[in-house]
Amino acid sequence: MNIILFGPPGAGKGTQSKYLVNKLNGFQISTGDLLRDEITKNSDIGKVIIDDMKDGNFISDDIVNKLIENLVSDPLKKNKLIFDGYPRSLTQAKNLELLLENSNQNIDLILFLKVDKDTIIKRLEKRKILEKRSDDETETILRRYEKYMETTQPVLNFYSQNPNFKEIDGNLKIDEITRKIDTFINV
Repeated sequence: MNIILFGPPGAGKGTQSKYLVNKLNGFQISTGDLLRDEITKNSDIGKVIIDDMKDGNFISDDIVNKLIENLVSDPLKKNKLIFDGYPRSLTQAKNLELLLENSNQNIDLILFLKVDKDTIIKRLEKRKILEKRSDDETETILRRYEKYMETTQPVLNFYSQNPNFKEIDGNLKIDEITRKIDTFINV
């Protein structure tokens, strides 16, 4: 089962992705983790990523698509992909469709964790303290949230036409969100 999880930064995509990975014996594909890995490696891509993140921008589709391609084409991960934060643009969505088609796969479930801005700010302020994440400064949080909503709305519109698209109130508690997700995957 291949699943896409959408939601602004701090919506709980990572938490729910980890749950789905365990439940479905799947593989989490987190663009955030992939990008942070490039930063940790101090690669050329990592340096570009740092600059973009500081400015509150999303990373270019070319960089993200290249990182995703290797994972989607891995035969060990076939039909076990949990996409956490990808795709974020129509270009990425179309790229994903092409990658999946080329590897004889499709998306079985699309989940959107809809969360209001105030809840996001509270969650990320808390995460900043607990995890010491440099990308969780309040000003950066607001820029990322606004940019996410602006950039991702066309993607949500694109996927919302799909019968497998489900919107979940992301303001709920973690276990309540998990129960809602279970109702969709246990159908």
